[in-house]
Amino acid sequence: MTDAREVRTACPYCGVGCGVQARVAADGTTSVRGDPGHPANFGKLCSKGSALGETLGLDGRVLHPEVAGRRASWEDALDLVAQRFSETIAQHGPDSVAFYVSGQLLTEDYYVANKLMKGFIGSANIDTNSRLCMASSVAGHKRAFGEDIVPGVYEDFEQADLVVLVGSNTAWCHPILYQRLLAARAERGTRIVVIDPRRTATAMECDLHLQLKPGTDVLLFNGLLAHLANTGAADQAYVTAHTLGFEAALSLAAADAPSVKRVAEGCDLAPAEVAAFYDRFAATERTVTVYSQGVNQSAHGTDKVNAIINCHLATGRIGRPGMGPFSVTGQPNAMGGREVGGLANQLAAHMGFDDPSAPDRVGRFWATPAIARKPGLKAVDMFEATGDGRIKALWIMGTNPAVSMPDAGKVRAALKSCDFVVVSDVTRTDTSHFANVLLPAAAWGEKDGTVTNSERRISRQKSFLPMPGEVRPDWWIVAETARRMGFAAAFDYANPAAIFREHAALSAFENDGGRLFDIGGLADLTDAEYEALAPLHWPLPSDASAGVQRLLGDGRFPTADGRARFVPVRQEGAALPVDAAFPLVLNTGRLRDQWHTMTRTGRVPRLMANAPEPAIELNAADAVALGIADGDLVRIESRYGGARAKAVTSPGQRKGEAFLPMHWSGRFAANASAGSLSAPVTDPFSGQPELKHVPVRISREPVAWAGVLMTRRDLRPTGFVHWSRAAVQGGWVYELSGTEPPEQGILLARRLVDVVPADQLLEYTDRRSSTFRAAATDAEGRLTEALLVAPHGHLPERGWLQSLLASCQPLSPLDRRALLSGRAPMPVPSVGRIVCSCFNVGVNQLATAISGGSTSVDEIGKLLKAGTNCGSCRSEIRAMLDASRLQAAE
Repeated sequence: MTDAREVRTACPYCGVGCGVQARVAADGTTSVRGDPGHPANFGKLCSKGSALGETLGLDGRVLHPEVAGRRASWEDALDLVAQRFSETIAQHGPDSVAFYVSGQLLTEDYYVANKLMKGFIGSANIDTNSRLCMASSVAGHKRAFGEDIVPGVYEDFEQADLVVLVGSNTAWCHPILYQRLLAARAERGTRIVVIDPRRTATAMECDLHLQLKPGTDVLLFNGLLAHLANTGAADQAYVTAHTLGFEAALSLAAADAPSVKRVAEGCDLAPAEVAAFYDRFAATERTVTVYSQGVNQSAHGTDKVNAIINCHLATGRIGRPGMGPFSVTGQPNAMGGREVGGLANQLAAHMGFDDPSAPDRVGRFWATPAIARKPGLKAVDMFEATGDGRIKALWIMGTNPAVSMPDAGKVRAALKSCDFVVVSDVTRTDTSHFANVLLPAAAWGEKDGTVTNSERRISRQKSFLPMPGEVRPDWWIVAETARRMGFAAAFDYANPAAIFREHAALSAFENDGGRLFDIGGLADLTDAEYEALAPLHWPLPSDASAGVQRLLGDGRFPTADGRARFVPVRQEGAALPVDAAFPLVLNTGRLRDQWHTMTRTGRVPRLMANAPEPAIELNAADAVALGIADGDLVRIESRYGGARAKAVTSPGQRKGEAFLPMHWSGRFAANASAGSLSAPVTDPFSGQPELKHVPVRISREPVAWAGVLMTRRDLRPTGFVHWSRAAVQGGWVYELSGTEPPEQGILLARRLVDVVPADQLLEYTDRRSSTFRAAATDAEGRLTEALLVAPHGHLPERGWLQSLLASCQPLSPLDRRALLSGRAPMPVPSVGRIVCSCFNVGVNQLATAISGGSTSVDEIGKLLKAGTNCGSCRSEIRAMLDASRLQAAE
């Protein structure tokens, strides 16, 4: 038995880049806590980060290479990958192959993949799932600043007097940053404005919420630019000395948004709301505008980014304490991927194809004559090319495009038709189903390298667990393939430190200061220094002793003349407007406790407890008009596909709009993927798809029966109109439903327990009431299966049975006798739906606390701890308090 040890590493979730301390006990069990010394989070973790220790099991892991679905050796698998890619390139040219990679990769993984594709295969057909979350920010930054630069740091959230959150549900998607902001608000009175079509958890804590019409951000910020100029709030001296294009941008903005009244009409806001925002922005020098996917994920996302930046340029509020535009990223290493050239229209180290000298420069550094000289296919175009046969060999690394891409049904068809598909990943996914070769990649806790967060801070992600089975790091997998393709000398890396040194050296190569991304000061790190590398900001050139925090505050920009560019933009109409056939606008986004397609978080019971099944949020008036009630199963249809989910009416939804979370894949529900509905319409500058606005129609499914299966088995039910599953303590709970008569539903559902030996299965059918109940126990008398089927709306409460599954204890005689009734032999208290995932506090506990006299979120926190860790449940607790006060006043 080894001694216990603790390793400092970085969280693998969002772009906040929190520090984590992972403690591996002497018996091998792992626990995690926030790293109090990390400058991104100072010891705090969100609900997902707090549960990281619960994601380290091997269930669902890919542990060995597979070829054509059968186990293979690494040698045979990689020989085949190298052979097929080499043969395809020889026959059809380098542009016939492609890599689709991920912000889950570490910088070193990204670097090696980009080097192989662009430097030695000679094509730029490598793109990343970060194209779906922040490509518009990259394009907007380059147009305005000359380089992809986030000027500010997280401290600006705390030093600002006004923080404007645009298209960012920060409370759920970046909760640690949000808590830093709320702390600043409590301490120094920071004002918060939220601009979002939905009344989200973030909007419930702000001073002003502009619930604008989706897609009208450009109009709102054009109006702000005109207001700043008209009221004398623009900094004309700064504009003259440090920018170009102000008059053209202002002229178009003034024509687009000539008055507050015109803006209010176009954005569907009250004029007083617009005026209040404009006046507050104009009067507050220390203003930070934070934007995220609500801005980026749009067919006009780049213009939205530049409309925001224009207002900061006009006031000179760039790169100084407490001011500036701030893009927050959704993935842990979206920024690192941008640094190494992980996007198809980038080269490497912030060099691009728009600079004619850049390909030769990178080619000289890599010592390759085969350097790519033109941009490659962006994500949507890449899968279109896969579908029509232009891409004949495709390698997908650490991402699940069969679910996450827009028009996902067409993407799945493309993968099925592709000649050769390689998938390297941690777990089996909807995408791995299409793999000719499946390669087992290292997971968080097993891999070693660096990530860069949203404030340009590089942190070490360290391994603290052995790699199980035949798992290998992504960089090793790519490098071994490159060697087999004949490029051994260029990919002879001993470890991630060697890759990082090369990456750092490339950033400084022939860089006379024209590119701000320069970490040449790290190019000579020893392996020991790399191992001990503390979190730091870039740039850090070779002549600097420390990384630079804020950038651009001196008014010098990485353009040919050193000046920033105003970009004239105008409000455009929706790329796909609603019509009589598809009259509602569907928005997609994240849930508080889930991550991407749930491959990691979906197996953690406490992360599934708050939202255990796919649900679509509707405005109450729309639900009434459609004849839909809370809890009804509905079908959602767009021009691209369909999905099903349970309906939930929400006061936070505007009339005519709906919201469906992005997370559910075919491994967690029958057909609830938002990607199946989303349109493959992209921004013309960034290539980022429109994921926030697709016209749909919604109709109630005539559900005749419902069922619930509680089991220890990991199943994929087939033949059901709808099913979804949630991890619970001890196993899984499957929700089943159908439009068939209840008698037929019983026959369908009963197949799920046919595998149970007859002598272990107790079952009961009441044909008169069309109900069915079955239960099974193991040799020790512990509950292993429970299946309940009844007409729609007549299922008994299942909390008692679920507690029996969770207990993993032999059943008492009383419980055994009660099994087939489906009802507890005596009342069992229930905590209800979990509201606070960090401390497992349920809605019933909160209701009891409120009825017992708790009158504030802080009082409830002292009593139950709810809301005292990441704080992302505070808005829901506050809503319960408000509802209680309203009820008391009636």
